[in-house]
Amino acid sequence: MASLLSVRDLHVSYGAIKAVRGVSFDINEGEIVTLIGANGAGKSTTLNTVAGLIRPDSGSVEFGGDSLVGVPAHKVLKRGLALCPEGRRVFTQMSVAENLEMGGYTRTDAENRETLEMIFEHFPRLKERRGQVAGTLSGGEQQMLAMGRALMSRPRLLMLDEPSMGLAPILVQEIFDIVKQLNEAGTTILLVEQNANMALSVADRAYVLEIGTIKKTGTGAELLVDDDVRKAYLGG
Repeated sequence: MASLLSVRDLHVSYGAIKAVRGVSFDINEGEIVTLIGANGAGKSTTLNTVAGLIRPDSGSVEFGGDSLVGVPAHKVLKRGLALCPEGRRVFTQMSVAENLEMGGYTRTDAENRETLEMIFEHFPRLKERRGQVAGTLSGGEQQMLAMGRALMSRPRLLMLDEPSMGLAPILVQEIFDIVKQLNEAGTTILLVEQNANMALSVADRAYVLEIGTIKKTGTGAELLVDDDVRKAYLGG
C-alpha cells in the first residue's frame, strides 16, 4: 500500500501553550486509522493542522507526496482531503440539500449530482429530509449531514473529528457502521474519537496521544487488548 498521508515531527502551539509536540504518523491508501486520547491530548489540533486551518510551528505534512504546510484550507480540500469537524457545524438555517451543495463547491454541477446520489445511498435519511431545515434535524441526523457534506468533495482522505459525540448508543453504532461502509467503498479515513472502544474496533491501525505526543501505536485489535489502553480508555 502506498502512503497517502505522512506527518513528521509536527509541533503546534496556541501562544505559549504547546498543543502538539513532535507527532509523526502515516496513513496508507484504503485504511481506517484512529487517534485516541483524552481531552486536550492534541487530537483535534492535529486534524485541523493537516486540514490547513492551523499553521504548525514546525514539522511536515505530506499528502500524496506533496507538502500541505502553508497550503490554504480550501486548496487542501481541492487536493482531496476533507475534514468533518467536531460539533458538526452544519448551516442550521439552510436545508439539508443546501448544506450538501456547500460541500461540493469545488466541483462541477454534474459531478455534484452524481456524488449526491452516492451520499443518499449511504445516508437514506438525508434523502428523506433533503428539503428540511438542518437546524431541526436530530443530533444523529446532523452528524450524518456533516459527514455527507464533507463527502461532497469526493475526498481521497476523510478526516472525522468526534463523530459520535453526544449521540445515543444506538446512533453511535449506526455512525460507525457508515464509517465502515464508506471505507469499504474506497474512502481512506482518519478518525479522532473519544469512544476508544468503537474507534479501535473499526480501525486498521491506531495511535494513542497523550499531552501532544504519541505514546503508543499498533493495530486496532492490538490496542483493544493492551493493558495500558484498557485501563486508561476502555474502563477495564
